[in-house]
Amino acid sequence: MTSQTIEGACAFAWRNYLLLHNDLSEDDTRRSALYRYVVNLRDTGEDNFDLLQIAAVAYLKKLDGLHDDRSARLAVDQILTECLESRSAQPDT
Repeated sequence: MTSQTIEGACAFAWRNYLLLHNDLSEDDTRRSALYRYVVNLRDTGEDNFDLLQIAAVAYLKKLDGLHDDRSARLAVDQILTECLESRSAQPDT
């Protein structure tokens, strides 16, 4: 995966986040936290672009609700684990 893919996943989530939070500036600290989270996911081996986009959006949503980076990361990691388990349980077509 290229950095372009990471940038794309982050940009998608951030644009949508700004639509809901028009009072934020483009360089809000949540943007850099989002980027770090997605890079960390990639470093752990996740390279599915669609899943990275979902994780990015979920991370920002959880960050809003939990107000803590570590708690948001853990919550999204749990969501991703469930998605991956569900995906692997489906028969191949």
